[in-house]
Amino acid sequence: MTDLNQAAPLPIYRDRVRAEWVDYNGHLRDAFYLLIFSFATDALLDHIGLDDATRKARKRSVYTLEAHINYLREIKEGTQVRVDARVIAHDAKRLHLYLEMFADDAGAAVAASEQMLLHVDTNGPKSIAFDPDVKARIEDIAAAHAALPSAQYGGRVIGLAGKSNQ
Repeated sequence: MTDLNQAAPLPIYRDRVRAEWVDYNGHLRDAFYLLIFSFATDALLDHIGLDDATRKARKRSVYTLEAHINYLREIKEGTQVRVDARVIAHDAKRLHLYLEMFADDAGAAVAASEQMLLHVDTNGPKSIAFDPDVKARIEDIAAAHAALPSAQYGGRVIGLAGKSNQ
């Protein structure tokens, strides 16, 4: 497991905005924000002990049940990005994550994602409790992250506030 300071959001993934990810406006396409967050989630799975080899050996995986993205600032080709991850909550089978993407090590996030993941036995597939070693890592990270301020873009609902559908 990588030795990262778990009392702060985990800087779990870094990448660069590639030419094939850019749209006709010269900005990172909306779908590729999710791709970057997905890569970051994979890195977090590695960090908690659910790397590819372990998933295959134990016949385990994680499915995404729900994902929300807030597009906060546009970014362009060549921009270096970093994703920080936080464990918001967890239970025996689920992991509630909050991810923030930063560009060129700037202070303000360019995007945020909140995700609900489900641990599964791939033989079924069916949901299953996290294995004890993975559960322990999740609990350690969650305990450290519990002291952090609330996720700025977490728990949001899509809607037109105060507007009727007329």
